[in-house]
Amino acid sequence: MKRNDKGRKRDTDDIEFIEIDLDEGFTNSSYEYFANKKELIDEEDYEEEDEEDSGDDDSSAREADSPEGDSAQKESAEKEPVNVSESEEAEEDPSAGDFEDNDEKKARKRAHRRKKRGKSARKAAAVSLISFLVLLGGGYLGGVYYFEDHLFFHTTINGMDFSSKSVGDVEEYMHSQVRDYTLTIEESDGETQQVSGSSIALEYVPGDELKKLVEGQNKFLWVKSLWEKTEIEAPIGVTYNEEALARELDKLPCLQKENQVKSVNAHPEFKDTEFVIIPEVVGTRIDREVFDEAVSAAISGFSDTLKLEETECYIKPKYLKDSEKVVAAKNKMNSYLGANVTYDFNPYTEVVDASVISQWVKVNKKMKVTFNKDAVKKYIASLAEKYDTINKTREFTTANGNNVSVVPGTYGWEMDQETEYEKLLSDIKKEKTVTREPAYFSKAAVHETMDMGNTYAEVDLSAQHMWLFQNGKVTLESDVVTGNPNIGNRETPSGVYSILELQRNATLVGEKDPKTGKPEYRTPVAFWMRVTWSGIGFHDATWQPYFGGSLYLTNGSHGCINMPYDKAEALFGLLEIGMPVVIHY
Repeated sequence: MKRNDKGRKRDTDDIEFIEIDLDEGFTNSSYEYFANKKELIDEEDYEEEDEEDSGDDDSSAREADSPEGDSAQKESAEKEPVNVSESEEAEEDPSAGDFEDNDEKKARKRAHRRKKRGKSARKAAAVSLISFLVLLGGGYLGGVYYFEDHLFFHTTINGMDFSSKSVGDVEEYMHSQVRDYTLTIEESDGETQQVSGSSIALEYVPGDELKKLVEGQNKFLWVKSLWEKTEIEAPIGVTYNEEALARELDKLPCLQKENQVKSVNAHPEFKDTEFVIIPEVVGTRIDREVFDEAVSAAISGFSDTLKLEETECYIKPKYLKDSEKVVAAKNKMNSYLGANVTYDFNPYTEVVDASVISQWVKVNKKMKVTFNKDAVKKYIASLAEKYDTINKTREFTTANGNNVSVVPGTYGWEMDQETEYEKLLSDIKKEKTVTREPAYFSKAAVHETMDMGNTYAEVDLSAQHMWLFQNGKVTLESDVVTGNPNIGNRETPSGVYSILELQRNATLVGEKDPKTGKPEYRTPVAFWMRVTWSGIGFHDATWQPYFGGSLYLTNGSHGCINMPYDKAEALFGLLEIGMPVVIHY
């Protein structure tokens, strides 16, 4: 058995090895494809290897089994006697050489087959890759050619699907649909109204709009349309009678004023403990100009539905919940809630806090924070009604123990409401916490029914007597002569008054006599204690023959309260400006 080492070497040298990185630039699917091909090639090579191995074995077997070989061996054995030891050596050495040659031969065969299989697999992969790229390129170029006059995949025009359609396909569809066309107008509350194409003489007029849309596509990017949607809003090419459309729209219920609701601005509103923003409300009042344009665009685009809520047809509120002015107004209103004004009506109090202020503060149309003036003034008026006494009849217990009703005079609590309105708003705006009296025109002694307290002067016109009470005790009393009720306006007026002026050595001047143009009298007195600004008061009257009784009915004063000199002098020393004076019958 001979080795063809020389021939084997030449075969190895003739092999050209090509290295290809199967992973470079291939997708997973491509790699799997070539891997499968490689397995098929490996199987074929293994079959060849088996055939070659079996051929060598058969040749050896045939050589060993041939008759000639047997006879030759016999002859050799007969002619040459062999030494036992040499014979054993001869048997061992050739056999060992043959085994070594066989192993080396098989190893070389296996190496050669591996290289051959690698070369075949790489060639197959390269061929498959080229085939795949050729097919892929051909498909892409086919798409470029196709979309020269067709719309891309996933293309809608005015909401209608025209994927992969040609201009002719779209125009044919438009022709078939225009006769039955109806525009449905959907309101925000879900109500719908229709305008039919037949009522406005709608017709489809082919133009170049569709062609321009197709030409406007970048056909080299057609692959992107496999996953990207294209939504086109464009006029299709229809005509209609505009006057007929206007008449149809005038009939729509959504355009009738009685069916429209005005939008409401977002605005601050008091909830629980603070002002919060109430979101805007979009009403159903329609901007007719915008509405007409939207309808015209829908019909021109051959749209079947117009949703008013998705257009600018509704007149929206000016201020939305996140508008800067709304937020600023809310914050300012909440800051006013921090004010706290406590009115002192000793022994009573009235508090203006957040619960009260929240009812007054508001925003105007320009989102400017203001106050409800009427509400604030009404509140102040309610305080005056509750605590003012100047114009109220009082139930009075006289020095003699009688209970009488005393008509109002000029004494009592009288709030200056206008001044207090300004002061209160100022306190709130400055976020003050304060306890104070309200502004007054006049004050009384206490906030009780008998607001004169327990220090006052009392004049009983029926008894023609007066008393001075200090801290509830009589410290002076005297008979008096009051005004003559039988002559003109000389009667001493009833009511509750106060001491307005204290003057020594005054001259009392009467009203002018219309006949002479001179004062009716000029009377000097030592002690003048004014009760009213109209000229009523206490004073000494040394010209009166006596005091008390019924003298006032015949020889009464012009309205003043006449007193003996000594009593007048004593009273003058006890009175104070503002001390109450109660005059009654």
